[in-house]
Amino acid sequence: MSVRELVVLGTASQVPTRHRNHNGYLLRWDGQGILFDPGEGTQRQMLRAGVAAHDLDRICVTHFHGDHSLGLAGVIQRINLDQVPHPVTAHYPASGQRFFERLRYATAYRETVKLTQAPVAADGPLAVTESYTLDAYRLSHPVESYGYRVTEPDGRRILPERLAAHGIKGPDVGRIQREGVLNGVTLAEVSEVRRGQRFAFVMDTRLCDGVHALAEGADMLVIESTFLDEDVRLATDHGHLTAGQAAAVARDAGVRHLVLTHFSQRYGDPDEFERQARAAGFDGELSIAQDLMRVPLPKR
Repeated sequence: MSVRELVVLGTASQVPTRHRNHNGYLLRWDGQGILFDPGEGTQRQMLRAGVAAHDLDRICVTHFHGDHSLGLAGVIQRINLDQVPHPVTAHYPASGQRFFERLRYATAYRETVKLTQAPVAADGPLAVTESYTLDAYRLSHPVESYGYRVTEPDGRRILPERLAAHGIKGPDVGRIQREGVLNGVTLAEVSEVRRGQRFAFVMDTRLCDGVHALAEGADMLVIESTFLDEDVRLATDHGHLTAGQAAAVARDAGVRHLVLTHFSQRYGDPDEFERQARAAGFDGELSIAQDLMRVPLPKR
């Protein structure tokens, strides 16, 4: 059975705290792993969360501020130390090429794994696999930043009552699914579209078109909420979102499960982020991210 879940490795903004590591998020998706924004300490957090280097197939960096990228050096070296048997692809803003290369070769080690560098220079698709398409959208931050979106292809859901109406049963059910037609009955006549799951990852940004494009119709939206609403001017000045802004985006986009993260050290009560998100009108499933928590994607 396929596993689709978010493993939270770190949730702090700018600096780690006693209870929050720098950023780090692993999306498990049908046997593949996409690591987002490995901040300092990510390699150790992976060990604590039971995430192995072998679990990683892609690394996606939103931007090159330290709390989102300083862990790259350790993660890349661990991938090579453990001799991961499959290629790994890294996506990151093209303008940060020099930062990526510095982190990749920060110290001496032996390269044993094919690591493909695939920088992002514009909105649009980055990769298409059998189980998902990966897209990027530009965000609004003092340095170039991109958010990422994982979209499963639409499928079809078989409707038993329609099968029965056409007298289709037993092995013929599998046959019409494979071939698309059986004795003049098409697959469309006995099924309906099952929309593919959608996952969106939005880090450091002000409100902008990219935020809304990434969030639209997402089953799970992982989004920064660095500030509380009373500090909205600070958020705008520094290129961030408040809890209320993030929740309003999720509300308007029809998000099913909202995960708020990337919290400023200035706040001591994480429950206030939830209160402000609910006050903004978001009534879906809501998680206030904590280090090492696991959040399953909503069932289809």
